[in-house]
Amino acid sequence: MASWKNATAVDRAATLRGVLRPDETAEHAGLRRDAPVSEALRPFVERYWSVRWDRTGRPPFRSEVLSHPSVNLSVETGTEPRFGFTLPAVLLHGVVTRRFTVDLTGAGRVTAVKFRPGGFTALTGTLPGRDTVEPLGDRLGISAARLLADVLAPEDDEDRAAALDAALAPLAVAPPDAYLDLLGLVGAMISDRELVRVDQVAALGGLSVRSLQRLFAGYVGVSPKAVLARYRLQDAAAAIDAGEVDDLAGLAASLGWFDQAHFSRDFRTVVGVTPSAYLQRARRAPGSADPP
Repeated sequence: MASWKNATAVDRAATLRGVLRPDETAEHAGLRRDAPVSEALRPFVERYWSVRWDRTGRPPFRSEVLSHPSVNLSVETGTEPRFGFTLPAVLLHGVVTRRFTVDLTGAGRVTAVKFRPGGFTALTGTLPGRDTVEPLGDRLGISAARLLADVLAPEDDEDRAAALDAALAPLAVAPPDAYLDLLGLVGAMISDRELVRVDQVAALGGLSVRSLQRLFAGYVGVSPKAVLARYRLQDAAAAIDAGEVDDLAGLAASLGWFDQAHFSRDFRTVVGVTPSAYLQRARRAPGSADPP
């Protein structure tokens, strides 16, 4: 797997897919994800992203993301508490195992870093709990109060992302070989829709299934089966949002589900509605797929 340990392999371990009904979301919130990542952090950080909204005097908007198997660190401001925390705050988000749902209320703004799968652990040696949101505190040797002040000082989104990058850069280390191997496999899982079974991924990496499971448990915190299913479900939602789907049975088969009922059950468990219901809503408000 040594051939995967390069910049190309690192960049392959990234995808923009995940925001459900992206065109609808864009009507209610402004999203950016184009701020540069410093060279030292590129092996660990996929992107910086920011979002802002103003729902003052209007009903909340529910934003939903079919989350990636990644940790996010966010600097959040707003007129109302979020995730049960008074703002402003620096929050650490563990890997989300189902869809990520947040009601956008009042006015708010977020500047955040999305780590590559396993990137937070490779960088810091710690693994946040799954489905958790907690204040950063001083757990990384970074003062949350200082980080909050530095990131919120500029008004421009890109300048705020640069401040976040500058705070994280001193943590950069040489990425472990095992982590680079994992990134190579993640890149293949994202890009190759014919990868639908864990044993295929293990064979690609020259690993036993058990070794692959240990690798993902140690860095990502979820199983390779869960990661693979998440990327294929993102493919399904993206195809529906892009108006590319007329035959759900054919879509299921193309993504490795040989039983449409099983596909429908998996889709509903993660997305919250059946594929047919999601398709009907997409047809009423056609869009195209892409998130943080």
